[in-house]
Amino acid sequence: MAHQPLQPGLYIVATPIGNLGDITMRAAETLARCDGVACEDTRVTGKLMKHLGLSKPLWRYDDHAGEKDRARLVASMHEKAVALVSDAGTPLVSDPGYRLVRDARAAGVPVTTLPGACAAIAGLTLSGLPNDRFLFAGFLPNKDKARRAALESVAGAQATAIFYETAPRLTKSLAAIGEVLPGREVAVAREVTKLHEECRTGSAEDLAEHYAAHPPKGEIVLMIAPAGDEPPGDHDVDALLRAALETAKASQAAAQVSKATGQDRKALYARALELRR
Repeated sequence: MAHQPLQPGLYIVATPIGNLGDITMRAAETLARCDGVACEDTRVTGKLMKHLGLSKPLWRYDDHAGEKDRARLVASMHEKAVALVSDAGTPLVSDPGYRLVRDARAAGVPVTTLPGACAAIAGLTLSGLPNDRFLFAGFLPNKDKARRAALESVAGAQATAIFYETAPRLTKSLAAIGEVLPGREVAVAREVTKLHEECRTGSAEDLAEHYAAHPPKGEIVLMIAPAGDEPPGDHDVDALLRAALETAKASQAAAQVSKATGQDRKALYARALELRR
């Protein structure tokens, strides 16, 4: 059966994050009716298209695409229906597609979005962590100092923090969470929608110990519970300061605990000096 062509423009199409059965009927129809597909990796998208029994031109558009590549693609949208997909999940979530959308809108190209799977949201629903407010912060940095800074930046947020992480870096990130955000509940969701889907929750230290003994595979959604609404008592603050002092100077420990608890930094610094003595 021949499909009617779509109106020219840009179509943002969410694709499965693992289980190919999660493709929506609307997404499959759009991929069938479009003139071509802009994708991160033509091999990955090619497998999805084959699964759907479709054959369309695939145009690579990834982190390395330059302004000229983007300009050519946007220019084609005045006459062609272009579907934008990522390797998995919803385009523009932790990928460079936003530049294409921005330029398309500036050029007067109609932009349509087709919602679907998103690893961050799927992981959050599995975690059991508070979900009335959440903060998605993309991938944690690879370097230790930058990783700690990223974690410190979300310390005071009254929202569940969501990060993407790779399997080889998970234990390092969990160790950093234990140091920067001691006492927080953490959730690790991996292989979401796939055969070996799992979600583990607990302290950063316990999870780090588990994954050190059982090296994980697959893509990972790493989530951190928000700081408690009530400030901890003196005993709890001392425990937080002692944990932070194991790897940080008194001033740094005070800053970390201040962000985590909302308590006065100068008072915490004075207490950290007492504990260190």
